[in-house]
Amino acid sequence: MTEQMSNLEQALSKQVEQLSTLALLLEKELQLISSREAESLMRLLDEKSVLLEAIQTLDGQVEQLINAAQEMTEKEEALLDKAKSLLDDCKYRTQINQKAVEQGQLRLTHLRNLMMELRAKESLTYDKKGKPKGGTLGSGVSA
Repeated sequence: MTEQMSNLEQALSKQVEQLSTLALLLEKELQLISSREAESLMRLLDEKSVLLEAIQTLDGQVEQLINAAQEMTEKEEALLDKAKSLLDDCKYRTQINQKAVEQGQLRLTHLRNLMMELRAKESLTYDKKGKPKGGTLGSGVSA
C-alpha cells in the first residue's frame, strides 16, 4: 500500500512538473504569436505536442494509481490540487493564445482586403464619357 502511495506521489510530482512546463511553453507561445516568429513558433508547437502526449500518458497512470489507492495522503492531495490548478491555468492560457491567433487572422484578412481595394483603385480607368470604370492592367491598356 505505501509503495502505491509512494508511486502516486512520484507520479503527481511529475504531473505538476509537466504542467508547469506546459504553462511556460504557453506563455512563450503567446510571445511568438504576437511577434509573428513562424519558425520559432513551429518548433515550440512540436515541443508542446510531445509534452502534451507525455502529460496524457502520465494522466492515465495517475488515474490508475488514484483508483488503486484506498486513501490519499495530505501531500498527495496537495499535489493533486496543484496539478488541477495548473491545468486550469493552462486551459486559460490556451484560450488567450487562441484569441491572439484569431485576432492575427482578422488583421491579415483586413490587410488583404485593403490591398485588394487599393489594387482595384489603381486599375481604375475611365470610359469615353469620362466616367470611372474598373479595368484590368495589362497589354490591353490604352491611354
